[in-house]
Amino acid sequence: MKRIITGLALASAAALVTATPAQAAAPKNPVAAVKKHIAPGKGVKFTERTTIIEDGEGAVFLRRTGSFAFGRSGVVASDITGKLAINADDLDAEEDSLLAALTKSERTIRVGTTSYLSGGIWASVVPEGETWYKVPHGPPAGMLGMFGQPVNIAEPATLKALFKNAKPATGGYKGKITVGELRKASAWFRASRMGAKDSAKTLKAPINWRLTVDAKGLPTRLVTTFAGSALSLDGGNLSIDTRFTGWGGKLTIKAPSADEVTTDLEEGGEKAVEEFGKLNGIARK
Repeated sequence: MKRIITGLALASAAALVTATPAQAAAPKNPVAAVKKHIAPGKGVKFTERTTIIEDGEGAVFLRRTGSFAFGRSGVVASDITGKLAINADDLDAEEDSLLAALTKSERTIRVGTTSYLSGGIWASVVPEGETWYKVPHGPPAGMLGMFGQPVNIAEPATLKALFKNAKPATGGYKGKITVGELRKASAWFRASRMGAKDSAKTLKAPINWRLTVDAKGLPTRLVTTFAGSALSLDGGNLSIDTRFTGWGGKLTIKAPSADEVTTDLEEGGEKAVEEFGKLNGIARK
């Protein structure tokens, strides 16, 4: 992980997530406010940055944009694009396809429980002429989702779980939830873990959160902070800042066209994906 942080430091100055700006306390309950905007054909959009902090220093590691589409009771589809804060010049990646993949955007469309992956490492491992790699019960936000926001407040059950121990804070609310509590409440989080079995110690690990809401009680910003070890990542602390817009706006997400989708990888593709994970710092303890 320190290797990645060093590379990022060469690209840009380190940036720590700042505290939530002061504003009036939320007059309405976010749980009820969000439920009012969950219906077929509607959704919410977000932008996000992940900062990794080691030895008191922080650097933006990942930026993402995306959207969640709703059904009658919650999220039924998503479309998320992530890009590491790394430039090709910083890695001398011209002749190394795996290093080059670190510098490219990865996009994941998920419909139901099926993931469609493109860009990033996937662009170099799918057969020629194909764009999307289809994975039933695949990672909801691709390889880079491991560093994305673990708390999906577009899920009513997850938002409700947060507010079991929430406290009023300037502009909204704050609190903490354990990995075990989040895993129990959130289908999104369980899918993101990709079959990882958490130890009793990990299940007790806290995720601190702070939620800013607007006058209607709708979330506008969520900042979570936690030790990387809480999600089986190799060292460091993470701070993830997610901004939400357009709650209840018209939104439909569809699977990619069938003629652009494959369920096969080129020879050696699985090994390349595994090696990419190692370069990316995605290391299970």
